[in-house]
Amino acid sequence: MSKVGIREVAKLAGVSTGTVSRILNDHPSVTNELRARVTAIIKDLGYTPDPSARSMRGKVSRLIGIVIPDLTNPFFAELVQSAEQAAANHGYNIIVMTSFDHAAKEADRIKQLTSRKVDGIMLVPSNDFHTLKLPKGLPIVVVDRLMPGYSGIAADHRNGVRLGVEHLLQLGHRRIGFISGPGHSVPANDRLRGYLDAIEQARERADGTRMAGPPLIAEAAFDYESGRSAGNYLLARARNERPTAIFASSDQQAIGCMRAAHDLGIPIPAALSILGFDGIPLASMTTPRLTTVKQPIQDIAAAAVAVLLNKQTAPELDNPILFACEILKGETTAPPQPD
Repeated sequence: MSKVGIREVAKLAGVSTGTVSRILNDHPSVTNELRARVTAIIKDLGYTPDPSARSMRGKVSRLIGIVIPDLTNPFFAELVQSAEQAAANHGYNIIVMTSFDHAAKEADRIKQLTSRKVDGIMLVPSNDFHTLKLPKGLPIVVVDRLMPGYSGIAADHRNGVRLGVEHLLQLGHRRIGFISGPGHSVPANDRLRGYLDAIEQARERADGTRMAGPPLIAEAAFDYESGRSAGNYLLARARNERPTAIFASSDQQAIGCMRAAHDLGIPIPAALSILGFDGIPLASMTTPRLTTVKQPIQDIAAAAVAVLLNKQTAPELDNPILFACEILKGETTAPPQPD
């Protein structure tokens, strides 16, 4: 049986091959009625477009490049998976490359993707992105770690942390420690500002809220072991001085902090509440189950893909699209015990 081609589809539908091509590429110039009729014929005939032929005619590769700093980070892994699904919904595939959080490698990965004629790049920049120069003429959308002068899409890290601190305040905590991310990280600094904002606002309230002592902050990388070390640092003080709650800037840090508390014999949440940030799948598998501020990773990835494919208006420069976070309540936060 010979393979059905686009000409057969066009002939049966009574339209040109160009019209069929526009429908296959989801072009907005085609009416919904015509799109439905031709799509039904495509389905009946079992027609499958040839990706290479479509690429040559339409001058598109049907490929989206993705550059991330670290594939072992569960947040980035979920971001890639979500982007792949979003791209597939539009008939595109993805190519994933890792920069290892290094600007020179990042520039090389972008160069490689450009040579592959990808139709756009979703970029999570390295932390030393200040030396990076992005190519002109290729659609690039910056995700998570926003860069001045470029279109960006991210979670609202600052307000997400404010939301988490408010959750702890409502439980009655007044000594709230914070594990910040690396000082050179844009999201980490946004989250730290959110914590400081919330603590300062709590001090100024007229509702009787009284914070106990200065902010308790430990800087750490976003990984498990760094979270464990930061937890040990925050908890290495007298019972009436140590935090009754610790808010970690990532779920990995929070899980490491849970280990530190366990090793010190501090029960969670009876004697210490722990709150994470990101909402990675592993957060729901800890014992007790981690309470976390979830980033809408699927929404972020879908928006980035839509912008690259001109399905959604690109954010204005220095005016990024920010998605709200939400609290996923687990079992690691509870009212504090009296001293």
